[in-house]
Amino acid sequence: MLHWRYPAPAVQALLPSGVTVETYDGSAWVGLIPFQMRVRLPVGPEMARILHFPETNVRTYVTAPDGRPGVWFFSLEASSLPAVVTARSTYGLPYFWSDMTLEQTDDRVRYVTFRRRWPKPAGASSVVDIEIGAEIATDELSDLDHFLTGRWALFGKFGPRLSYGKMNHEPWPLHRVDVLEWRDELVAAGGLAAPTGAPVAHYSPGVTVRCGWPQIAGPANLK
Repeated sequence: MLHWRYPAPAVQALLPSGVTVETYDGSAWVGLIPFQMRVRLPVGPEMARILHFPETNVRTYVTAPDGRPGVWFFSLEASSLPAVVTARSTYGLPYFWSDMTLEQTDDRVRYVTFRRRWPKPAGASSVVDIEIGAEIATDELSDLDHFLTGRWALFGKFGPRLSYGKMNHEPWPLHRVDVLEWRDELVAAGGLAAPTGAPVAHYSPGVTVRCGWPQIAGPANLK
């Protein structure tokens, strides 16, 4: 999880009316989050080629018109076309079908988004290469750590309406990270300035997430 500070007005300008960017220490925060997704269906075969895939999202943190907090995604890249189509049609999330790889050797992990395939704009890429450090004890987590990772809901835009989905899972176990390399075009593809400077970085070995059914949260007319 890589995060950078951004001016709140720059992020707010890209959000639907009624959705308000949350700030910490006077700034909005934008995250570049690559990970491995493993979807488990209640019935049926594993279908690993379709349901196990790398993903990268670009996101910020917001409150809805009724005050509910959650995550707003500027984009989500996934290498599984069925997953992209499903997420776009159910949650109204801006998923893109992309060529991606994830390589892990011992404590080193390298995520690469080669190119966006569908829908356009195509071509954006990203590289994140990290070395995983020690786990951060619960009593050592800062308020910023909680702000960036303690999110249990997401918002999307489904036609003229705002969609809402509750995510149920335990808090992320977090590790310190040494960022060996990062290069990114995905944040800029979402309409923001390209990130600069050293990111605030975390790694998690993962959690099991139960995704709630999408709900309608209110109007979402874009500015």
